[in-house]
Amino acid sequence: MESLSTRFTTSVVGFALVCVAVYFGWVTLLPFLLLIGFLALREYIHMVDRRDIDVRRTGLYLFGAAILVASYPGWPVPWAGGSWREVVLTAATGYLLVVEVMQPGERPLERVVYSLFGLLYIPWLLGYFLMLRYSPDAEGGLLFFALPLLATFAADTGGYFFGYFFGKRKLAPEVSPGKTVEGALGGLLVSFLVVVVVTRLANIWSLPDAFLYAVMVASASQLGDLSESLIKRSLGAKDSGNTLPGHGGILDRLDSLLFAVPITYVFLNINVF
Repeated sequence: MESLSTRFTTSVVGFALVCVAVYFGWVTLLPFLLLIGFLALREYIHMVDRRDIDVRRTGLYLFGAAILVASYPGWPVPWAGGSWREVVLTAATGYLLVVEVMQPGERPLERVVYSLFGLLYIPWLLGYFLMLRYSPDAEGGLLFFALPLLATFAADTGGYFFGYFFGKRKLAPEVSPGKTVEGALGGLLVSFLVVVVVTRLANIWSLPDAFLYAVMVASASQLGDLSESLIKRSLGAKDSGNTLPGHGGILDRLDSLLFAVPITYVFLNINVF
C-alpha cells in the first residue's frame, strides 16, 4: 500500500507539473524539458557506465540543452528550409569527432557512437514536444499536444488489460516477455476509440484520419516501450534509474512518448497524410 501510495502521489504531482508547463507555452515548457532532458541523460550515462562504456558527458549535456533550445520554432532562421536543430546536431557530430581525433584514448569509435545515440534518443526526440506544442500554432498546439498523451495512455491501459485477460502469443519475447500480440491489438483498439472521441468533440479529422493516426501512435508507443526495454536489456539494467519514486526512472515513464509525440508531429506536418 505504501508503494502504491507513493506511485499515485508521484503521478498526480507529475501530471500537474506537465499541465502547467504545457499550458503557458515555451516559457515554462522549455525549462521543464531542459530539466527532464538533463535527468534522462544522466540516467543514460549511468546505464552505459555499468557496461564500462565511456561517453563524452560534457558534450552530451551541453549539446543536449542546445538541441532543446533550438527546437523552439519561434527562432528566426536566416535561410529557407531547415532549422537550428540540424545546425546543433551537425556541430555536435563534428565536436565528438574532433575531440576523439585530438584525444582518442581507448575505443574512440564506441565513445562517438554512444554519445551521438544519447543525443538522438533523448534531447532530439524531446525537442518534438516543444515543436508539437506550436503545431499548427500556440492555441491549436494545446489540443494536438494532448492527443499523443491520451492515445498513449489509452494504448498502455488497453494493452495491459487485453494482454492480462487474452494474451497468449508473445510480441517480442527476447526483449519484453510480458508483451503479447493480443495486448498490442487491444491497445490499438482502445487508442482508436479515445482518438475518435477526442477528434469528434474537437470537430477535427475524419474517421479514416483518426484510425490512421491511432495505428501510427499506438505502434509508435509500443516501439518506444520495446526500444527502451532493448536498451536496458543490452546494458544490464532493470530500470533506467530511480528518479521518480514508485515509477523508476524518467526514461521508464517517457519511453512511449519519445516516439508517440514525434509521430504526431509528423502526422500533422507531412502533406501525404
